[in-house]
Amino acid sequence: MALNGLVSALTAGKLRVALVGLLVVAAAVGGAFALGVLGVPSVAAVNNSFGDVTTETTVVETDLVVSNPNPVGVGLDGVSVNYTVSMNDVEMARGGREGIGVASGNSSIAFETALANDAIPPWWTSHVRNGERTTVAIDATVTSDLLGRSADLTRTREIETDLIGAFASEETRPVNADAPLVDDPVLYVNETRGRWGTVSEAETPIEMEFDVYNPNLEPYVVTEIGYDVTMNGVAMGSGSTEEEYVIPSHGSETVELTAALRNERLDEWWVTHLDESVNGHQVSDLRIEFYAVVELPTGEEFTVPLDALTYEETIETDIFDEGLHRGDGTSADRSSGDDGSDDGGTATDGDETASDDGTTDDGDNTTDGSGDTSGDDTTDGGSGDGTSGDNTSDDGSGDDDGLLPLSADG
Repeated sequence: MALNGLVSALTAGKLRVALVGLLVVAAAVGGAFALGVLGVPSVAAVNNSFGDVTTETTVVETDLVVSNPNPVGVGLDGVSVNYTVSMNDVEMARGGREGIGVASGNSSIAFETALANDAIPPWWTSHVRNGERTTVAIDATVTSDLLGRSADLTRTREIETDLIGAFASEETRPVNADAPLVDDPVLYVNETRGRWGTVSEAETPIEMEFDVYNPNLEPYVVTEIGYDVTMNGVAMGSGSTEEEYVIPSHGSETVELTAALRNERLDEWWVTHLDESVNGHQVSDLRIEFYAVVELPTGEEFTVPLDALTYEETIETDIFDEGLHRGDGTSADRSSGDDGSDDGGTATDGDETASDDGTTDDGDNTTDGSGDTSGDDTTDGGSGDGTSGDNTSDDGSGDDDGLLPLSADG
């Protein structure tokens, strides 16, 4: 009996010591949080890129970067992360993970989500209706079942293109028949103008005007002007005018034409737009070719290819800030035309992030605690500021409000 009592006393003593030790550790950790010695882990960045593309789906590869500035790991039992990618409020992809964990420092949690290519036409129509501007929004939500709380992180990026702006031209271009017994040029096109029409779910119209001059002694009749539109070689639309235009001798007439892009072909174009082997990753060539049917005073008609009016423009997007690469291996995100200006699309970040030393960071680099910059897309684990360098804006500090509880590794 005495021996049993001694064992019980020793066991109870060990339990009390262990309990006191746990309380001391808990108090120390709590005090460390209160004094700022240990920081609260935060969602530092959500980085996306395009993966494999098929005729039906596009893989969106996502890395959620969690910054844990503490010397111990983070257990995320009961914690889930969900995210959505939208473009002009059109949801493009949705994904998430549950029961995840991160080590000390920066940890990247990988996701893959299939984007249905039939979401491309609704986005395209919103892009054109919005003046060829798109806001890419990435929304991430961290939810803790244990705490019954959630925190949101939002990053935005602006994409702009100018597909038809260069169609407006005051350059005089001759229309030659290249036919026997016909003096060329039969007509001149002195000016062209173009603008987007009313976009519908079925088509995206381009309303065009041609100021045509007749240098001859007899009136000429333009019975038809036709067009063919391609994007990266994908046939997007074709058609012609439905009325005749009489061009008087030594006079001018404005010929109107509406070229319609069939939105049902946009998902097929999208595959080529992301295929680096075609023209480059997120690079496309828009091409519009024209022809005219001209009736001479004799009543004879002939078809004239309007090669001088062929319109070509490069479409460049950088939706997730991956960097653009042309098919010839050169970078397209800094490309410019002959006049030094960008001839394709542009992308801008929502705003700039502030670095620790009080200066403004342009988002290309991040700042660590010493004030030096690094070339990665996340913050240094020792900075503890919760900001990231992914060239995007967020909704605040990036803090997850303590939803990621600490636990000792091992």
